[in-house]
Amino acid sequence: MAVDYDSKQYLEGVDTYWRAANYLSVGQLFLRDNPLLNRELTSDDVKVKPIGHWGTIVSQTFIYAHLNRVINKYNLNMFYIEGSGHGGQVMVSNSYLDGSYSEIYPAITQDEAGLKKLFKQFSFPGGVASHAAPETPGSIHEGGELGYSLSHGTGAILDNPDVIAAVEIGDGEAETGPLAASWFSDKFINN
Repeated sequence: MAVDYDSKQYLEGVDTYWRAANYLSVGQLFLRDNPLLNRELTSDDVKVKPIGHWGTIVSQTFIYAHLNRVINKYNLNMFYIEGSGHGGQVMVSNSYLDGSYSEIYPAITQDEAGLKKLFKQFSFPGGVASHAAPETPGSIHEGGELGYSLSHGTGAILDNPDVIAAVEIGDGEAETGPLAASWFSDKFINN
């Protein structure tokens, strides 16, 4: 059965996915309990000193959701590189939504108990890093090491010319020397 990737129904599904990824990401950033908001929030539900950036969440989840649509619509060999620091919850959220996170980490189940663990562990002692770390399914580099996303993307396509690397560059990353140098990497690519 052919899928109409431009239909209203499909685009509403992409929007639903995007909103779910936003909720999972902001939940990881701020909550340590009450993941489904089944009761009124209390101070005990909220992380004392969250590490991460709300500002990087919405744009990255939007890019991720719509790149998946484009990948499926055109059957592309493409992957996403996250450059923003402290935006790792975006990659965790998307791998949780597609089920790969729970496959690799069976204790993080696809229910309320697993969601509570997912939220609590993010950027928490003994938990997971606040940036895209190698242990995140689908992650190939440390997203918290600012400045390297574009050079990673360039390296990936130089090694694999049929691959498209969609690189997101964060504002803090754009201020680094490695990123400034990587703007010249197009000189190595045969346009």
